[in-house]
Amino acid sequence: MSSNIRFTEEKLLAIDNALNQLESAFADLVALDVTGRRRLHKMGQKSEAFCRQAMTLMDQNRQVVPPSLALDEALADLRTLDELRPRLKRVQRLAERMADSETVLGAEVAQAARKSYALLKLIGKNQGLETLRSQLAGRFRGRRPNGPAKLARKILTAETIA
Repeated sequence: MSSNIRFTEEKLLAIDNALNQLESAFADLVALDVTGRRRLHKMGQKSEAFCRQAMTLMDQNRQVVPPSLALDEALADLRTLDELRPRLKRVQRLAERMADSETVLGAEVAQAARKSYALLKLIGKNQGLETLRSQLAGRFRGRRPNGPAKLARKILTAETIA
């Protein structure tokens, strides 16, 4: 797969400015640690209908709602949740595309690097690049046995299977 992802300086500046604006606009968002996240009673998909119905019923029957329930705050939280969700989905889709693009770009770089290394193995000795090639070889040490060790492993594998 060949990506044609390229960024100009102007595009990168625009992206950074947009991210700065998003970070500023979302400054009120909460960051939870693992313990805090675990301790919260979460509203999942199944319980959301219950929560919405309970809030609607309490809103329609305010005469039975004690002030300690903070109904107006809970209703405001529900509205804010509804406002946040479509934006969260857009950011998640964008983050997924960014992660996929990072994966593709990394794969393309890795493929070019492997081809470059193979080329160095072929022509490096004649060009005075053997030392540089051997430095790169460290990446592959231990992954593919050579010579007698490779033959011994094949024999042991064949004996184990038989």
